[in-house]
Amino acid sequence: MNKIPTQIGRRLALGLSCIALIALAGCTETESDAKSTANMDLNPEANDIHRYLNAVIIEKEGEALYEKNCASCHDGGVHRGPDKSMVALMSANSIFKALTDGVMTSQAQGLSVDDKQRVAEYLANSRLKAASNEPELTMCTGDAAKFNFNEPPTLQGWGFTSGNSHYIDSSQTSITRQNVDQLTLKWTFAFPDALRARSRPTLAAGAVFVGSHNGRVYALDQETACVRWVFSASAEVRNGLVVTPWQAGEETAEPLVFFGDLIGYVYAVNAITGELVWRDRSDGHPSSTITGAASLFDNVLYVPVSSLEVIPAFEPDYECCTFRGSVVAYDALTGTRLWQAFTTDMPTPSGVTASGTTRMTPSGAPVWNSPTIDKQRNQIVFGTGENYTSPATGTSDAIMAVDTKTGAVNWVYQATAGDAWNTACVKGGNSAHPTAAAATSGPNCPVENGPDVDFGAGAILATTKSGKDLILAGQKSGDVHALDPATGELIWKTKVGRGSLLGGINFGMAVANDSVFVPIADVKDGSGETPAGIFVGARHPGLHAVDLNTGEMIWRSPMADTCEGKGSCLPGIAQAVAATDELVFAGGMDGVLRIYDTESGEVLWEYQTAKGFTGSNGVEGIGGSFAGGSGPVAYGNMLFASSGYAFNGLMPGNVLLAFELLPEKNAPEKQEY
Repeated sequence: MNKIPTQIGRRLALGLSCIALIALAGCTETESDAKSTANMDLNPEANDIHRYLNAVIIEKEGEALYEKNCASCHDGGVHRGPDKSMVALMSANSIFKALTDGVMTSQAQGLSVDDKQRVAEYLANSRLKAASNEPELTMCTGDAAKFNFNEPPTLQGWGFTSGNSHYIDSSQTSITRQNVDQLTLKWTFAFPDALRARSRPTLAAGAVFVGSHNGRVYALDQETACVRWVFSASAEVRNGLVVTPWQAGEETAEPLVFFGDLIGYVYAVNAITGELVWRDRSDGHPSSTITGAASLFDNVLYVPVSSLEVIPAFEPDYECCTFRGSVVAYDALTGTRLWQAFTTDMPTPSGVTASGTTRMTPSGAPVWNSPTIDKQRNQIVFGTGENYTSPATGTSDAIMAVDTKTGAVNWVYQATAGDAWNTACVKGGNSAHPTAAAATSGPNCPVENGPDVDFGAGAILATTKSGKDLILAGQKSGDVHALDPATGELIWKTKVGRGSLLGGINFGMAVANDSVFVPIADVKDGSGETPAGIFVGARHPGLHAVDLNTGEMIWRSPMADTCEGKGSCLPGIAQAVAATDELVFAGGMDGVLRIYDTESGEVLWEYQTAKGFTGSNGVEGIGGSFAGGSGPVAYGNMLFASSGYAFNGLMPGNVLLAFELLPEKNAPEKQEY
């Protein structure tokens, strides 16, 4: 028997992966596909070839349609049009919806429904999921549908407080050391057409507001997970949501919920009805995106803008690079843009690359994280990433403070100088680091070639028991920096982890009782995530406590490797954590949700989420790795956590889990198989 060509084999392997993730990724055949496959020759190899040829035809049709109708905008021709690489991160269904009744309706009016499907499938590299395969939403009725104005928003955004402390006061949760072992799974919500769950839930008016991979934003009833409303954004919503406050019992309140999406749009939606109030693209660059939660203060919304321009920079003929990070200030009620504070100057030509394209500089220094509000000094504080081109600037891998009214820079603290990197540096299998062989890097790789140790997590404004204010910043290098909030001067610095491409510290620490709780990933060398020889010293994957006043280590709680050879499973913590005076809530890359004792670092409770669930909405789901800005939220007698990351080789997942305290320790778990 003749072997199937290598290319066919690769596509078949991809197809098998799709089948395995059918409930998550939208790889289900459409009705027309099912009819065509029903008449295939029964010879398995013939079937494989038939499927391959059909896939090639569809891909070529989609590519041709894209080149004719879309490329002039999305290949860089229109300043505010999202880059093709950005659009490709969306699901096929999300792209199709944008073309049929979304933001691209007018531009796509000349395309047939089949044409729109082919374009969507070509860009997403996945099949369109038939609408008939998705269960109808379980909409709330009766009391479950009512918003309770006696419950103003709490524990919202990325860091819960204006200072992003990730601190949960004892008045906000009844979960303690004494009863934590009574936590039991109450309900599961499985996000349809999703591979990851990266949005931190926000609680207000008895509802859970949360975004999803497929671009939908849900308002769920806290007790039952029925849907009060659903809003469709243009792309994935991966950040924490923010709701305008109101006084308890204020029945006339008309709160708004704010969030950003993967292609850089920021939204204001009526929190009670789910209706759009205003929308704006935060930055005109085609690769701009919003990953961090916006911050709200005094009716001004501060939106961090990051970028995925590091992806198209891989192409030798790409003019690299023109994006610069920023924070945009909006009038929260009207959407009027007040100012935009950039992290670098405007890029200008600075020579040509080996491939003959123009090199632009300065660039990069994206803002991945949520701005911290410093009310006393009328400033916001945020961290930046690496530059994309040489020479590196003094504002990359830095903490910056800008005026709340004008966006003018108050001070800059640079943690690591000379860090410039993009994906051209990985050409030929090289790493994002100076040890890589420059000769085989792409022409757009900066001479610095890393080390790519930016600030993925936002800064924390913390106050010691003695009354001293500090800005705390955790870096991918594994370092914790404590700064004077008035000047940006370094007070102390402690190396907690060795560092890795996933951190060191990736997405956020927590502060309680004069302790800083530091999650460390420290991915093992040779695993594919961290190149050997780049980061040195002992690895410390797990949770650690540092004295807020001095930076001295209090305790370490190393994480054992529970993966047992499971693919895409890694020990360590690459997600934001949350803390009370007694407990720290942390999700691991191994899929385990853990609760630690703040005094000793002992694990008091744990739950393995990397398994199958049947959601209360009738969708089959699966848990996976915890990573990113989303993190656990404890409120009242409940604990909420989104499970699944599907990025950087970590386990996919599509579930929001809600636990509650029950009087019986071993009550049966619901909705699990």
